[in-house]
Amino acid sequence: MHPRVEKHARLIVDEAVEIEPGDEVLLNVPPEAEDLAVALNEKLGERGAKPFRNGASGRTRRAFMRAMDPEDYDEPSDTLMAIVEEVDAIIAVRADANTNETGDIPPEKNAAYAKVMKPFNEAMLEKRWVATQYPATGNAQRAEMSTPAYADFVYDAMLKDWDAQREFQEHMVEILDAGSEVRIVSGETTDITMSIDGMIGVNDTIGENLPGGEVFTAPVPDSVEGEVLFDKPLLAQGREVEDVRLVFEDGEVVKHEAGKNEDVLTAVLNTDDGARRLGELGIGMNRDIDQFTYNMLFDEKMGDTVHMALGRSIDESVGPNREGNDSAMHMDMIVDMSADSFIEVDGERVQEDGTFVFED
Repeated sequence: MHPRVEKHARLIVDEAVEIEPGDEVLLNVPPEAEDLAVALNEKLGERGAKPFRNGASGRTRRAFMRAMDPEDYDEPSDTLMAIVEEVDAIIAVRADANTNETGDIPPEKNAAYAKVMKPFNEAMLEKRWVATQYPATGNAQRAEMSTPAYADFVYDAMLKDWDAQREFQEHMVEILDAGSEVRIVSGETTDITMSIDGMIGVNDTIGENLPGGEVFTAPVPDSVEGEVLFDKPLLAQGREVEDVRLVFEDGEVVKHEAGKNEDVLTAVLNTDDGARRLGELGIGMNRDIDQFTYNMLFDEKMGDTVHMALGRSIDESVGPNREGNDSAMHMDMIVDMSADSFIEVDGERVQEDGTFVFED
């Protein structure tokens, strides 16, 4: 067992989900991450926890989704809901043999099934949980890297001084918590404003995402105005979506287009009313993520970027006496802020061309 895999497992068990003796733990680990599954089971056994193991591959997910009809389902299975209600913690590992395995599932079917699974996803978010990455060959290939080079990239972003990272990010948390309005400008293609009045800036380091490395908050849902071009591509529903352009009025998307796979974007927007509003504004701050890899778990944390998510707000970012956005969807998209760009909070520039005012 490689020492980095053991350290990864220890970080998950000890810090990300803080497993205690007797905890019932749902382990969702695909076959491509068997080494991490072995290390996690060893750590859970040492801790006296009770793992429940599950691990679907991309091929099995594709088989089910292509065969099923969403109209045959009005809720998640009783067994699945019983499991998530009983467990204390959930560990979800991502590892792909083929990142496009589910790319031939109709987007409308994905959106419809997301609505069916909304109660399960909401119940999962009430637990201690973490989503993390194992450096599988499919993800390395998508990143256009050798598997050893990709493993170095993954672990450099993950196995780091998180106390120092938390201290660095806290500067941005303080700015957002004291602010009321954010403006984001990038070139001539993005100029968007939103209220964050009364919302909470969240310092994301070790927790529900591993790696962490962002500060995020929730926009006031009806406050978003302007136009944004998400100039970094994303993988959604097994397909690559490029050059997403959204125009907002009174918080709602009134125009949309994409340079590639626009039908995926359209299906997401049509999922429910909340899918046409923003639920998250995130600012990437993990400087060890220094290249784009078509993996949102990493790409949204990359320094010199901001990301915005259509759909569901994250509860911990919604302030008291405020309402976040509600949706079955949560789809993150990224704007490159490395050049000809700035972030303003209440008219004060806090980042320009990717450099924060509090950064050397």
